[in-house]
Amino acid sequence: MNDVLRHIASDNPRVMVVDGSKVARTLISRVLEKGLPGATIITCETGAEAQQALHTGVVDLVTTALRLPDMDGAELAKYVREHAPQAYIPIVAVSGDVQERLQNRAIGDEITDYFDKAAGYAALTDFIRGYVQPSEQAEGTVLYVEDSRVVALATSRMLQRYGLTVHLAGSAEEAVEFLGTAQDRGEIGADVVLTDVSLKGEMSGGDLLEWIRYDLQLGKGRLPVLVMTGDENPENQAALLKAGANDLVEKPVDERLLMTKLMFQLRVSQRRRALQRI
Repeated sequence: MNDVLRHIASDNPRVMVVDGSKVARTLISRVLEKGLPGATIITCETGAEAQQALHTGVVDLVTTALRLPDMDGAELAKYVREHAPQAYIPIVAVSGDVQERLQNRAIGDEITDYFDKAAGYAALTDFIRGYVQPSEQAEGTVLYVEDSRVVALATSRMLQRYGLTVHLAGSAEEAVEFLGTAQDRGEIGADVVLTDVSLKGEMSGGDLLEWIRYDLQLGKGRLPVLVMTGDENPENQAALLKAGANDLVEKPVDERLLMTKLMFQLRVSQRRRALQRI
């Protein structure tokens, strides 16, 4: 499995805590060690220290303060997305001024999620667990685009076992009609889109992805799109990510990997929508 498709969940997660405050680093480390037995906590004082550590071992999740001694937390997140071996790991900003940053649009898309220190460090464990040891059940609607009836029925049943509502589209054109109708009602229509890249009809999964991003103007945070592909060419995979895919799932699909990625994107989408309603 390549770095793009690296598993994001683990029974023994390695969590990197980046914070310029020794007190904060110690508090966060203690609550995570207590609440996540088996986890390895890696602490870094500066962004530069974190950058170096990211190249020396696997990390499943990064928490970072927004103000670091040598750089901004968003700058560190951008570095991870562009240069770190595990570019698609969750990055959580842990800060006391998250709301101010959100209101000023001062947090980039590279940050996966946000945790307000006002909620207390004890709550941080549950928050982090949702990423590194995700629940087996979830709520939400998946727009699933698949042209093989056999595969579609099998995968739909699997998604439903996890508690998800599935709207099945047999082509990208059907998905366009579904999402377009939803937008006419003032709705998004789904919490996440799961699509095969190769589809019968005029439009591919890549075409659907670009239509969602550029015609519907729905960004990664508002409507995550997971693309399933059997193409192992890194350049083609990178092109899908550049076009706006939140993540890729390699075919043949591994159930646990698919569900981990799907629930991760679902959680991010629902949390961002909740923040937008504040």
